[in-house]
Amino acid sequence: MEQAGTIAFNSGAVPHPVTSGPDAIKERIFSQIRSDLERIEAEIERQLTTRIPMISLVGRYIMGSGGKRLRPLLMILAARLCGYRGKRDAALSVVFEFVHAATLLHDDVVDHAEVRRSKPAANTIWGNPAVVLIGDFLYSKAILMAVGHDKLSILEVLTDATTKMAEGEVLQLINSDNLEIDEREYLEVVTRKTAVLISAACQIGGLFASGSPSHVEALREYGHHLGIAFQLIDDTLDYTGDLKELGKPVGNDIQEGKVTLPLIVALQNGDAAATARLREIFGADEILREDFLEARDLVIRAGGIDYTQRLALEHVNEAKEALSAFAPHPTRDLLLDIADYVVFRRA
Repeated sequence: MEQAGTIAFNSGAVPHPVTSGPDAIKERIFSQIRSDLERIEAEIERQLTTRIPMISLVGRYIMGSGGKRLRPLLMILAARLCGYRGKRDAALSVVFEFVHAATLLHDDVVDHAEVRRSKPAANTIWGNPAVVLIGDFLYSKAILMAVGHDKLSILEVLTDATTKMAEGEVLQLINSDNLEIDEREYLEVVTRKTAVLISAACQIGGLFASGSPSHVEALREYGHHLGIAFQLIDDTLDYTGDLKELGKPVGNDIQEGKVTLPLIVALQNGDAAATARLREIFGADEILREDFLEARDLVIRAGGIDYTQRLALEHVNEAKEALSAFAPHPTRDLLLDIADYVVFRRA
């Protein structure tokens, strides 16, 4: 990917040139959202207080492991862009963090994960049964919190999103170790597993603020493309990232039998010898570090990383274009910055 400041963004998108690197973009974002993050954290803490200590303990563990709070933040910003100026937004926004945390707990059980955000995965401490049940609690709590806002449209979007997420989990399970999956099939998994919740957070922000149908749809579209881009960059970081930044071992996807887009592209574009070697490494009972490093080099040489980054950038441009439905506003600029940061982040 080209360096910050030189990326050629879609000329049809909202004018918002990248004039600084990822660290500057990140600081610009955080300087404007600190108070919102504080409100989100306070609400998470309040909602995690229960009469059953283990629920609170595991909930605080998974939610206190360094998550970005991207989903609740997007809901708050979407509502603000549609004119909301109250303080009840934080109480609804944490619904998305509860759903996200529940999926992380369940994912780690399914994947037999040992590390999550540089800490032992919850299932390695409390065991699979407890973690699955607490994940169920977090899902149920999220629905209960959404019901409390007494807008059927909000509940409809949320339940549709969680249903599609469950379908995405099953699709991913079906395609585990499947080297024949193509780009279209993989993007369907990405859309259901990742993009749908980010899209729902943005859409519900608009609904919560009683935004116009066109504005609510624009926010849904923004979140959809942002979510796809976010996951695609995750795919590349699993090959090129750093353990300390990612909070999980690099090469985790291959170890868990997950065929992501960089590998799909490499299998399609690589020469016969490279493709055969990638299949051999992926099919091994144990993938050693030197095997992963070889696979990474083969994927890079075949253009898997470059292609995935370019596709992520296309989706970021689509996300930014969706925001052209709104008049210029500081919150719109902040959402544009978040879109830019997605393609530059290292974790």
